[in-house]
Amino acid sequence: MQEKTYATPRGTIHYWVSALPSGGSALALLPGLTADHRLFDKQVEYFEGKASLLVWDAPGHAASWPFELDFTLMDKARWLDEILTAEGFDKPVIVGQSMGGYVGQAYAQLFPEKLAGFISIDSAPLGREYVTALEIWLLKRMEPVYRHYPWKWLLKSGTNGVATSEYGRALMREIMMTYDGDQARYAKLSGHGFRMLAEAMEADLPYRIDCPARLICGTKDRAGSCIRYNKAWHKKTGIPLSWIEGAGHNSNTDAPDEVNALIEDLLRRVASPEKN
Repeated sequence: MQEKTYATPRGTIHYWVSALPSGGSALALLPGLTADHRLFDKQVEYFEGKASLLVWDAPGHAASWPFELDFTLMDKARWLDEILTAEGFDKPVIVGQSMGGYVGQAYAQLFPEKLAGFISIDSAPLGREYVTALEIWLLKRMEPVYRHYPWKWLLKSGTNGVATSEYGRALMREIMMTYDGDQARYAKLSGHGFRMLAEAMEADLPYRIDCPARLICGTKDRAGSCIRYNKAWHKKTGIPLSWIEGAGHNSNTDAPDEVNALIEDLLRRVASPEKN
């Protein structure tokens, strides 16, 4: 994987890319809020050489800092498209974990004709009808929570609370240590992310997924109401939903082989649409 950068008016985005010379399938791997490109190490390891890959440190995260945190979810999706276009990823399959899944839905709203496939990993629908007014109100007010809680508590909940496997917890702890000693940055990044999400929900857009898709959720996902949201998302849209037994919010780190198999299955569906 080759590290590259993309300059925006608000800061520089760092991303990693590995493109097959023959073209073929293209995977865009989008980590969740406060996580970075390392979240998809097991997917990169498995798919490198099988598909063109792109994974980023989302704006404001890890290497993509400093960054002005005044952008919207749609801004983020547009920057992603500009990066994908620059790299020749004309028909990407987006695999988004948590916040990355929301970015994928924003991308589907803006560029439906470009999206070849979509996988949500422990994310949730962006549609306004899925959330209550109270949930949106709370999303807009999370920064003080992250600012005032003891860092040791945040570190523990941010590792043990999102993963069930030893590997997944150790990886997330390593990722969170990026912000060790700068809790204000962590709180600001988290608060902005949740506000951005609330505003995208309030926009009340369709966020239709009109390409081959798959919802993935861990049976022990305790982040917010992901399990309830995924059940409702599946029921309303009919998008296939796969439960990862024993996995937490970061299913792709807790059960990488199972998740990789589901990603591979979607790539086959995208490559052979007549068999869908």
